[in-house]
Amino acid sequence: MQTLHRDSLPLGGFAGLREHRLVTDSRVFGSRKSPQTFEGLGNFIYLADARFNPNGETGMHPHHEVDVISVMIEGRVSHEGSLEHGKSLNAGDVQVQRAGGEGFSHNEVNPDATKNRMIQLWALPDTSGQPAGYKHYSPQKYGVTRIYGGDENQPETFDNQTHINIVKLAQSEKYRLSRDSLSYVTDGSALFSKDGEYVEATDGSLIRGEQLDIEAKTDVQIIVISQ
Repeated sequence: MQTLHRDSLPLGGFAGLREHRLVTDSRVFGSRKSPQTFEGLGNFIYLADARFNPNGETGMHPHHEVDVISVMIEGRVSHEGSLEHGKSLNAGDVQVQRAGGEGFSHNEVNPDATKNRMIQLWALPDTSGQPAGYKHYSPQKYGVTRIYGGDENQPETFDNQTHINIVKLAQSEKYRLSRDSLSYVTDGSALFSKDGEYVEATDGSLIRGEQLDIEAKTDVQIIVISQ
C-alpha cells in the first residue's frame, strides 16, 4: 500500500479557489508534475481537493478531450457553461462533464458567503472525438454508486475502462477492493489492510493498492478509482 495525505501537500489554487493536488499524472503534466503527488491510474489523471472562497469562482475556461468529475462535499456551487447552464450542485451531488472532441466551457461559482468543498477528478476518454455530454448523480446514503466508467452500451455512466465509484459504508461495515485502486477518503475514517499491513485512513487520505480490505471505523465516504 502507498499512502498520501492532503495536509502534507502545499496549498495552491487559482482564481477564487484554493486546492491541494494529490494526483497529477506525468502523461499530462510532464515537467509541471509535483514529485510529491501520486501518478494516475489507467485513464484517471488528476485529483484535487478544493475549497472555493466565499462567493469565489473558477472563471469561464474550456476543456477538450477530458472528462471532468466534480464531487460536492460541503456547501454548493452554481454551474455555468455550455453544458447544463444554471445547474446547481448541493453537498453530496456529483456532476460529470465529457468534453470529447466537441469540447465545453464552464465556470463553477460558490453562491454563498462561506467556503465550500469540492473534489475535482479528471479522466481521459477511451475514444477521442466523442460529443460533449453531461450527467448528474445523487449517490445513495449507503452502498456503492457508480458515477463514471463501464461499457459503452449502457446509458447510466460515460463509458471508460477506468471506473469511479462513491463508496459509503456504515460503521463496522466491510468492503473489498479486488482491483488496482486509488481510494480517497472524504469523510469519516476506515482501516485499509492487506497481508497483515494496516493503515488507518481519515478525511484527506489517499490510498493506492490492489486487493485491499476496508473496514469502516466510523460512517465513511470514499471515492474509489479502479482499473
